[in-house]
Amino acid sequence: MALTTYPEAGATQRGPLPAGYRHLRYRTRVDIGPAAFTAAVEAVLSWRMHETMGVPVQADAPRATPGVAVTTRPGLGPFRMHAPCAVVWAEEGERRAGFGYGTLAGHPLRGEEAFVVTLDPDGTVWLDVVAFSRPARWWVWLAGPTLTAFQRAYAHRCGAALRHLTHP
Repeated sequence: MALTTYPEAGATQRGPLPAGYRHLRYRTRVDIGPAAFTAAVEAVLSWRMHETMGVPVQADAPRATPGVAVTTRPGLGPFRMHAPCAVVWAEEGERRAGFGYGTLAGHPLRGEEAFVVTLDPDGTVWLDVVAFSRPARWWVWLAGPTLTAFQRAYAHRCGAALRHLTHP
C-alpha cells in the first residue's frame, strides 16, 4: 500500500480523531430497512455514491478494500481538484459497513475521510462521514473556514446521493 501523508492511518475507524487537524463528523438518515442498508453499502463500497454526486473516481479496484489506490476529482469544471488517496481500512458487517481513505502525495490536504453506513435496530439506515484534515498546500491554507464549509457540503451531498440510490 502507498504511504499516506499523515501518520494516524485508520483513526476514522477506531478513533479518537487525532489532535492538530480539523475534525468533521456528519450524520444523516438515508432510508429505512435492510434492503436500503444493502443498497447503501453497495453504493458506498463500489464508488457509486461518489459518482452519483458528480465526483469522478479512478480506482485500482471496483470496490473499496485496503490498499486500493483511488483518485477523486471534487469540484466543478476547471476547478476540480486532483485528490489521490489509498483505502486504509474497509469493513462489511451485518449492521455496519464502509471504508476510510487517506491522502497520498499530491493531495491538497493531509488526513483521512471515512464513509460508514449503519443499520439501527429499529431499521433506520444512517450515513456517517468522519474526517480529519489539514491543508497540505499554501492555497488551501488561504481557503480557511471556506474549506470547512466545503467539507460539510460534500458530506451533505454524500447523504443526498445515497438517499437517491436507495430510494430512486
